[in-house]
Amino acid sequence: MNSIPALTASTSASLTPYLLLIGLVAAERLAELITARRHTAWSLARGGREYGRGHYPAMVALHTALLVGCVVEPWVAGRPFVPLLGWSALAVAVAAQGLRWWCIATLGKRWNTRVLVVPGLPLVESGPYRLLRHPNYVAVVAEGVALPLVHSAWMTALGFTVLNLLLLRVRIGCEDAALTDGGRLRAPAAVHSAGAAS
Repeated sequence: MNSIPALTASTSASLTPYLLLIGLVAAERLAELITARRHTAWSLARGGREYGRGHYPAMVALHTALLVGCVVEPWVAGRPFVPLLGWSALAVAVAAQGLRWWCIATLGKRWNTRVLVVPGLPLVESGPYRLLRHPNYVAVVAEGVALPLVHSAWMTALGFTVLNLLLLRVRIGCEDAALTDGGRLRAPAAVHSAGAAS
């Protein structure tokens, strides 16, 4: 007996634009990784030092798993598109992307997915960094909840959120240690990474 629920016509129809959305987010993530690689070369050429290299693969794997879960759970479990939840979650996901790109635009070449500190560069305290120490992680947390819930993938949202919070404890501790090591830690500033700015 097949234990996978059959997709209703409405669920099947709404999955197509949702999968397109996930595809766009995946493309955006790929663009981020390409940009981060260029920025890493820029930082290292200026004497930058990388911190927290050990947890980076786990972070990449977790964010990849988020996108995979967004695709698999609605399909396998037959999760429906619930208009009130779906549209609200989409609005939050779009707002999270806006905040993420505000961070990227503010940091310029100093933005990265890795934790890098370049000697002699002051803290970035403009844009969202004048308000929050780690604004990018606000975007990450919001998106991790909202993106799966666009199509009711609550297990993916819950699983990612729990694991992400555990990883963020490590990541933020690493960034704060990097700033302290560089003599730059002062509120509400941010590290040379996606989450904070050196």
